[in-house]
Amino acid sequence: VEMGAKLLCLFLASALIAYYIYTPIPEDVEEPWKVMLITASFRAMGHLAELADRLGMTHYVDALMLLTVAEYVAPTSDENVTVTDTEFSNVAVRLYLPRRASDGLRRAVIYFHGGGWCVGDAGMKSYDHLTRWTSNMLNAIVVSVNYRLAPKYRFPVQFEDVYSVTKFFLQSSVLSQYGVDPDRICVAGDSAGGNLAAAVAQQLLKDSEVKTKLKVQALVYPALQTLDLNLPSYQENEYKPILPKLLMVKFWSEYFTSDSSLREAMASNRHVPVESSHLFQFVNWSNLLPEELKKDYVYTSPTYGSSELAQKYPGFLDTRAAPLLVSDAQLRGLPLTYILTCEHDVLRDDGVMYAERLRAAGVPVTHDHAKNAFHGAMMFVSSPAELAVGHRLLNRYIEWLNDNL
Repeated sequence: VEMGAKLLCLFLASALIAYYIYTPIPEDVEEPWKVMLITASFRAMGHLAELADRLGMTHYVDALMLLTVAEYVAPTSDENVTVTDTEFSNVAVRLYLPRRASDGLRRAVIYFHGGGWCVGDAGMKSYDHLTRWTSNMLNAIVVSVNYRLAPKYRFPVQFEDVYSVTKFFLQSSVLSQYGVDPDRICVAGDSAGGNLAAAVAQQLLKDSEVKTKLKVQALVYPALQTLDLNLPSYQENEYKPILPKLLMVKFWSEYFTSDSSLREAMASNRHVPVESSHLFQFVNWSNLLPEELKKDYVYTSPTYGSSELAQKYPGFLDTRAAPLLVSDAQLRGLPLTYILTCEHDVLRDDGVMYAERLRAAGVPVTHDHAKNAFHGAMMFVSSPAELAVGHRLLNRYIEWLNDNL
């Protein structure tokens, strides 16, 4: 009997491990086993976080933060870059100053990390690698912002933090203190950070107090709209690696509130009230996506939700949270733009539609579409979770910045 029980346990454990590791990975993704293992560990983390939340042990997001904590590295200088943690305008930032001599004034990149406005840190190994590499390769000052996170802080705190750092840094006295060329400054970010970078670039156009103009904005698989969470990319990549649809919905809703009614309404795509129907023109994918991304999906008119949700949580209709919702006139004058999108990503169509709208508004755009990549791929460049595709995307991003900033 004991032998039978042991065999049963072994069988169940093997089945569980196989279930976790075996995730249908898109056929064109390289290193499928590595991607499978990465996806499995993210899924396991998500399930444990959900369990802890249901048992009332800790909030779902706080449990996910353990990954951030485990990945944290202290600010460490090396032979190329001096790294310090400091504050700009009372907001925590990690500052990267290149040691290499410079012929004249340096370029600068203000970077916002991803993590669904809820998790992540400028000090995570993957972000530290990205920003350190940027500083070294471009001989540029990099300011990586540790904005405050949900659920403790809701929208617009995250936006206000990154905006106040940007505005502080763009003062001529601060630029000259760090030897920065006021004509060569970029805001950049990935995922939720790409969302914040896009919102900051838009807000700067309206801010008469800021005299320094951005040269470039670089948006890496950005989240840009809250209106239609049933775009072809959301449908097609509902269960794809790293960022399945329900996790993205969770991040979006947590940005505004822990009230589950908003999350449920967003999950069924019935959260926008009829009085906001005019906004759908800005995210109408039937007009804004190229044929090859529409695939066999058919555009259906929105199903409207209750006005009560939008009155309680107006943030989800605010352009500082959803930069795709600004009018065409408000896009004019935005800086030279780089947008990276990945084929296997729920956020793919957000980036594609923004590129299309920016071009139509006369903004010069480089839209880099990675056909065999998934959301977050650029983060997997430091071991043990090192992916060839991550290196390629990072190199393309750095090369573009080097040529255009």
